[in-house]
Parts: sequence; structure tokens; C-alpha cells
Amino acid sequence: MGMAETFGSNRFKFGVFGINCSGGMTPSRAPERWRADWDEMVAVAKMADAAGVEFLLPIAKWHGLGGEADMWGRSFETFTQASALGALTKHTGLFVTAHVSLITAAFATKAIATVDHVTHGRAGLNIVCGWNPDEFSPHGVSLDGEHRYDRGLEWYEVYAKLLDGGPKFDWKGKYFDLKGLVTDPLPVQKPRPPIMSAAQSGDGQAFAAQVADMLFTSMQDYELTRETVAHLHKLASGFGRKPDVYVQTQFVCKPTRKEAEEYAHYYAVEMADPDAIEYFARQRRTTMSRSTKEGETTQDRTLAATLSGARPRKFPGMFAGMFPVVGTPDDVVAELQKIASLGVAGSTLVFLNYLQELPYFLQEVFPRLERAGLREKFAPH
Repeated sequence: MGMAETFGSNRFKFGVFGINCSGGMTPSRAPERWRADWDEMVAVAKMADAAGVEFLLPIAKWHGLGGEADMWGRSFETFTQASALGALTKHTGLFVTAHVSLITAAFATKAIATVDHVTHGRAGLNIVCGWNPDEFSPHGVSLDGEHRYDRGLEWYEVYAKLLDGGPKFDWKGKYFDLKGLVTDPLPVQKPRPPIMSAAQSGDGQAFAAQVADMLFTSMQDYELTRETVAHLHKLASGFGRKPDVYVQTQFVCKPTRKEAEEYAHYYAVEMADPDAIEYFARQRRTTMSRSTKEGETTQDRTLAATLSGARPRKFPGMFAGMFPVVGTPDDVVAELQKIASLGVAGSTLVFLNYLQELPYFLQEVFPRLERAGLREKFAPH
């Protein structure tokens, strides 16, 4: 049984996103921002595990965003982190994140099998093709923005063939010339641990539709998301796949709507880190996919407008594509009901400070989601 099945039957699922990096997913200068302290990461992981949160999703980072806070300047490596947190938890899934230009398929198969054995079948792989050239310079590698998804697809084919098991084989393709490929042990999960991929551009969506069991996309508004979910399902069905589609959400949940709105405005507007936000947008623009440059899909056009600054954002201190859910626990549940109605399987749990904010969210929002029929009461198996 794969991790996708062990996620259970909850109508709406969650993954804690970004705790391995300073700043998490929030380019804010607020002093209470996430610091990525190891003991605090462990506390969040155990809290999520005890509440039945489906998975933890880290970001693979080798370079910060600069600015006053230097978001992502401090980060923990995702394979080693997953094994460590997996040994300290019992239920939640542990994703690792692999840059296909930095990590060979042979290494990834060995490492994912290691994590899967450590966690008794709770490992998952997040495949990323990269967007920031500065991430690759420390490794002496150049990021080929134009062909990154073609390279990623061939990497996936090698990875999948390795996890089929069997005798050694050689591989000679357009991007890889490899000899004597084999891996042992194979993962606990059969046929292999679930694969996640994030996709915003048309090219990224076409890649993810071919490889992903779980497909993350950005959320700008309801109708565009409904359209995107339908498009992704149609794309994937052409490859005989039916992935679950997830969106990226950031929560500000307080006892009153006024408190929530004021806190969001404080850290994501007043304390936004403009230099980091500009660096992020600038680097993304340098490696925009062909489909985004050509405005191929609505998502492509929206992404290009956001990165150019032509599309104003209410909360600049939350990343582009991160949908803000701001309000009381009842407000949050109402918003999640709308999101679920779009055909979305789940979303990210992102906060300015995970350890300070997650306990209230789990205490107040999860029981309401159970009453609304979006989640079941967690019963450890």
C-alpha cells in the first residue's frame, strides 16, 4: 500500500509546508517569523503527527532570498531531515524534495528507499526542476530553464525504472548516459512511494501530469482554480493517470476576524521584505517557461503578470500563488469548504510561525472540519 492510500479517506487533506527553512513560506521581516530551529521543527512535526496531518513537505534550498530577513538563508537538507523526523513520528507522511539537476536518479532511489524503511512506508518524493540559477552555482551546475522539464521527465523515467527492481541496466538518453544502474533495497511501498510535483506554468503542468500522484498548483481565485483542476485532470488522463490536485494556502486564524486581518496586514504588508520579494520575482523571470513567456494558459498569463508586478497583491509578504485564508475558525472552515468544492483534494498548512499558530488551528479548525464532513476524527492505526 502506498502513502497516498495511507492518507486515508479525509475529504480534505493537509501538508505542513516549509518548516525546514528559515522564514518558512513567508517573506516577512516580522521578528516572530519562523527561524527553522531544529527542536521547534521536531515539536511541529510531532504536533502534526498526533493530529493526523497527512504529510510534511520540505523545500530544497541552497541559497537565501537576501533582503533584511534573508528568507531561506538557513535550511535543513530534506532527505536527512525526513529520516530524522520519520524516526520521531508514527503516522504522518515524510516527503523529500529532489532537484533533478543536482541529485542523480541513482542517489534518489537509494535515499528514498532508506527513508521509506526508516518510516515503515511513509516516504514520498517531491520532484522539482528548479527556477533560481543561484541555487545551482554552489554545485558548479547551470540551470537550463528552457529544457528543465524535458530533463526532469527523463530523470523520472530512470528513477521509475530503477524502482521497478530487476538486474543492472544501462541508460543512454538525451540528457543522461548512465552505466550499471540498480538499487537495493527497494522501498517498502509498492509499486513505489508517491510522487509530488508543483506546477504553475503550462510546461510545468504538462510535466507534472506525466509523473505526479499528487499535483500542487497555485491558487489565485475560485474560478481559475476550478478551471485549472479540470485542465490538470484532463492532461493527466491522457497519460493514464489521475492525480490528486492540491493548492497552496497560508492561514491567519484568530478568535476574531479583526485580529486575524490586523495580524495578516502587520506581517504580510507592513513587515513584508521587499528586497526578498523582488529578488524572488527577478530570478523567476530569468527562468520563465516557454509557455509562460508565450502566455499559453490562463495560469501562465496570471503568473507572468504577478512576477512583473502588473497584478497587485493584497499581501505581498505571502508568496505569489499562496492563497491567503484569513479570519476566525468558522471563516477558515467556510473558505476550505469552497476550496474543496472546486475538486481540490487538500492544501498546505503555512503560518508565519508554525509553532505559535498551529496549536490553535488544530484545536479550533480541525473539529469544525470534522463537523463539516471534510475530515474524520483522527484515530491512529
